[in-house]
Amino acid sequence: MVRDFEHFIAVDWSGAQGEWHRAITMAVAHRDGGPPVLVERRKGWSREEVLAVLRDEMPDNALVGLDLGIALPFADHGAFFPGWERSPADAKALWALIDSICEGDPHLSASSFVDHPQASAYFRRHGGREGARFGGGRGRFRVAESAQALMGCKPYSNFNLVGAAQVGKSSLTGMRVLHRLEGKVPVWPIDPLPLDGPVIVEIYTALAAMAAGRSASRSKIRSWEELDAGLAHLGSPPLGRSGGVDDHATDALVSAAWLRKVAGDVALWSPAGLTPLIARTEGWTFGAA
Repeated sequence: MVRDFEHFIAVDWSGAQGEWHRAITMAVAHRDGGPPVLVERRKGWSREEVLAVLRDEMPDNALVGLDLGIALPFADHGAFFPGWERSPADAKALWALIDSICEGDPHLSASSFVDHPQASAYFRRHGGREGARFGGGRGRFRVAESAQALMGCKPYSNFNLVGAAQVGKSSLTGMRVLHRLEGKVPVWPIDPLPLDGPVIVEIYTALAAMAAGRSASRSKIRSWEELDAGLAHLGSPPLGRSGGVDDHATDALVSAAWLRKVAGDVALWSPAGLTPLIARTEGWTFGAA
């Protein structure tokens, strides 16, 4: 089944400390055409604000892409946290565990989870602190991240919290948001694609950039001129601006235009590696073949 969406919303996420974040950006493209547009806040977005928008303000026919990992690796060891008795059975239980442990953390951050006496053993943290169960090397990967690698990307393990390109902190804070949606917005493929109403998918902005004519190693766009060239690849009108631009904004804008272009592709909703078990535990990255 493929839905006929009208609104295509992309959110570039951040797991950084603090309340307001310039790195959190939101863009919207409409089915009827026109270039994607940024939805801006004077101080930047907070995670709580994005949660409120997702929970209370989504149009019924919106496809929302969140640039974060919606779960942790499970399939490689048959558990998120092998050897820990509190290891959850599926993604929704994982979200609940993280949110419960981090209940006292402000601004939907996740510091208490990564510093938890048992959970910390599975993460690589700053200061050379690699947990005994991290696994070494680049860490553990989900099946969807292995699919990303086959497409030419270089994904990072969600258990890695070190380095400018790490996505672990973003993913953990994002899982707190997903839990607090309280089932009001389905998260595909952990939830089945609904017949109506908004739906959230995980996106990886590098995939959108590659569809916009960029390479995986040059996925970041930092000028309006380069952005317009990428939008042309996606069948989108240009924004017609010039000069430099923050790559968080371009990530969101390109991703919104990309979602509009590819949301009707049946194959993207039924990738070969997406088994019922993977859907329930690890989820998937929309667009990963």
